[in-house]
Amino acid sequence: MDETVNADPAPVGPRGADGLDGVELRHLRAFMAVAEERSFTYAADRLRVGQPALTRTVRALEEVLATRLLDRTTRRVELTDDGRRLYAELAPLLPRLAAALRAPGGQPLLRLGFTSLLPAACAGLNAAFEAATGAGVRLVRRDTPLAGLDTGESDIAVLRGDAPPDADVRTRVLLYEPRVAAVGRLGAAAPLARRRVLDWGELADHPLVVNTVTGSTRPELWPEERRPRLACTADNFDEWLEAVAAGHGVGVAPQEVAHRHTHPGIRFVRLKNAPPVTVRLAVPARGAHPLAERFFGMGGEGGEGR
Repeated sequence: MDETVNADPAPVGPRGADGLDGVELRHLRAFMAVAEERSFTYAADRLRVGQPALTRTVRALEEVLATRLLDRTTRRVELTDDGRRLYAELAPLLPRLAAALRAPGGQPLLRLGFTSLLPAACAGLNAAFEAATGAGVRLVRRDTPLAGLDTGESDIAVLRGDAPPDADVRTRVLLYEPRVAAVGRLGAAAPLARRRVLDWGELADHPLVVNTVTGSTRPELWPEERRPRLACTADNFDEWLEAVAAGHGVGVAPQEVAHRHTHPGIRFVRLKNAPPVTVRLAVPARGAHPLAERFFGMGGEGGEGR
């Protein structure tokens, strides 16, 4: 069964009585990617295929199912009611199918998902896991709320902040990271870039740039009576970085971002009195890969599963 999105998907035939005639795994993976990214452009980049090919693949699935799954506009892609139902059904099934289709034999492999930036502490944990199990660790970056865990692209994931409330996962605290302020050298907040230290409360007086997909800082972290105004949102780390550099507002990020990322238009400033970022390991609530369970039990601050 082909797991790739081919450049020229074969035409699908009429729908069979069981609804499966002509449906291939590549059709489902293409739909799931667009549903997750809400963008054909980002989904094509994630699957490493051309956007026209991805569009044809999703359209082929809609034709064989005889229903529209996505509403497309010039600015955004949204799921229809049928699309939401299909996504909800496929989300837990595809990871199990992907695991079943892995070729037996060879070195066992654990796929560790992460978003934007993998904590440095994971290097030691990965090495300890490989030494203890003989399995390899493949790092999978997915800029989605669950880092590919819900789409079957990762077996275990490193998440910053809380998991989405409707996510069917178990989590445990891995570590805590200090926060820093990201201040652009342009815009009204530019004078803050000359400071050595900022207080968390001071940021309530400045517009905030928020990464709504994988970020860990929201206005709700401040007291209700004094919160920063939301300046703009970003769908991924790179958009967030450029929005801060453009002077749209200040940003807040884990300290590790300052250590491993530089930008000529941004200065990272130490924050005092800021709540730390909670970094968690997450695995599926049911049917987790045995290697993922082993990794899940290593290191960290302790469990907090749900």
